[in-house]
Amino acid sequence: MPRVLSTSLPAHVGATVTAAGWVHRRRQLKSVTFLILRDAAGLAQVVVTADDLRARLAALPEESVVEVTGRVVDNPAAPAGVELVDPAVRTLGDPAEPPPFDVYRPELTAALPTQLDHAAVALRHPRRAAALRVSAALVAGFRATLDRLGFVEVHTPKIVASATESGADVFALDYFGRPGYLAQSPQFYKQMLVGVLERVYEVGPVFRAEPHDTTRHLAQYTSLDVEFGFVTDHREVMRLLREVLAGMLDRLADVPMLYAQVPMLHAQVPAVPAEVPAVHFSEALAIAGAPPDEPDLAPAHERALGDWARAEHGSDFLFVTGYPLAKRPFYTHPATAPAPSGSPGRRYSNGFDLLFRGVELVTGGQRLHRYGDYLAALAQRGEPVEPYAGYLDAFRHGMPPHGGFAIGLERMVARLLGVANVREVTAFPRDLHRLTP
Repeated sequence: MPRVLSTSLPAHVGATVTAAGWVHRRRQLKSVTFLILRDAAGLAQVVVTADDLRARLAALPEESVVEVTGRVVDNPAAPAGVELVDPAVRTLGDPAEPPPFDVYRPELTAALPTQLDHAAVALRHPRRAAALRVSAALVAGFRATLDRLGFVEVHTPKIVASATESGADVFALDYFGRPGYLAQSPQFYKQMLVGVLERVYEVGPVFRAEPHDTTRHLAQYTSLDVEFGFVTDHREVMRLLREVLAGMLDRLADVPMLYAQVPMLHAQVPAVPAEVPAVHFSEALAIAGAPPDEPDLAPAHERALGDWARAEHGSDFLFVTGYPLAKRPFYTHPATAPAPSGSPGRRYSNGFDLLFRGVELVTGGQRLHRYGDYLAALAQRGEPVEPYAGYLDAFRHGMPPHGGFAIGLERMVARLLGVANVREVTAFPRDLHRLTP
């Protein structure tokens, strides 16, 4: 008999079906046992009255894997609106060892380090699993939106010969006797591929050896990268980013099972404004109450800007444009428009960040596209050309004006779900202290 998932049981009322999954919970009353079965789709209730089966279930721990064959009947109070009665239960493996916390409780009460130490079990909790489904839906929306706009998905090397951004902390490795590094970003490769395919994107891991020990940083995370050619300036990149974000969030509503889980996570899915509000970096400093010569935005500044965007524009999103050129990678295009009056006399860029609910979510901008400009930018920073020779070669042979951006997936999911720590929405996080499981 084909297996039926819990969410499909209402379509089989009156029929005898087979379901299978994990023993999520057992509630043993005087004359009946309620077995709550968990599968990939959700929960199903099984009503057991036979004394011999009740005795067997009493000895079967939670998280054991079983197959249940029974008749489907209506019960609005049951998890799926139906339940299985007159069941036959067959174990599909050894009885499970009890996990170090109760997966069946509405909230995982174990401390986060304990959850991460036992991730294979903690991720079974419906809230933790639902966060991974939200992540998958956002990636699907990212891909679908860009595919519709004529972008091509690419896959670039994750072992590289030099750091993507000058001065970056990277993980070094021995590459057949030569120095190599784990890629901090696909930046160089996606730019080179603009010269081939014009519009490209990538979903893949990136690696940062920066010793951050915060709730928003990981040593490995998933980056959603976009690069495309024949742009006018960074504002065209910002318009594309707005469309991509809208497509990603719309995807949550397109998956009925997932959309039902989002309220369970207490998530408020934001609307992406038709035009996301934007402020220049110098204006952002003033709004945040920071000194006008501040070189970058601190987390406290970002939070203040998020509050301002919500109060003044009713928006969860805010663009900060015109970052100081000195704080951007060498491939960033200088500003092509004058800074607001009263701005400190320093060089600005056609680079931007997108803040989502007061946290930096996206970095992007227009890139240099002339070979001579790259040589000048590296010389100004006192950097040699040789480590970047393979990358720079593309610009000797003609590249269009181009730009792009990168979205940190785990950070986006954490902000969307109102989670304080990105590790809570990451399957197996890697950070300053954690290399297992």
